[in-house]
Amino acid sequence: PRLERLGPDALEATAAALRGALARRRAPIKALLLDQSLLAGVGNIYADEALFAAGLRPLRPGGALSPRAVATLLAALQRILYASIARGGTSISDFVAPDGSDGAYVNELGVYGREGLPCTACGATIRRIVIAGRSSHYCPRCQR
Repeated sequence: PRLERLGPDALEATAAALRGALARRRAPIKALLLDQSLLAGVGNIYADEALFAAGLRPLRPGGALSPRAVATLLAALQRILYASIARGGTSISDFVAPDGSDGAYVNELGVYGREGLPCTACGATIRRIVIAGRSSHYCPRCQR
């Protein structure tokens, strides 16, 4: 029964389905990405990274995204998830792969956990805010 409440898998979702799920939602897109009933399989790190790759500010209301922005966001999210899977995940504190090794995607993070450091794309200082009780990292210049 718990699985019935999950939204479509992030790796299988379509932009049209995601756009429909976001329609008329006023919550920040970051919070909506973490809502497993809308899109399953997106964690905090990958939400931050996908928003950065798509150039979207995490506080932007989900329902305010254009169809093009939703498509760009979903493509970025799927690309990041597949890259992370290929590199064994992201080891930040206690995650280890089944073979005991650290996930190497941590070496490719653009914003997550980089508060106060320069953006890898533009050099602006990465900021951290809290959205829906979760740390959210973003570049104020790249993510409009």
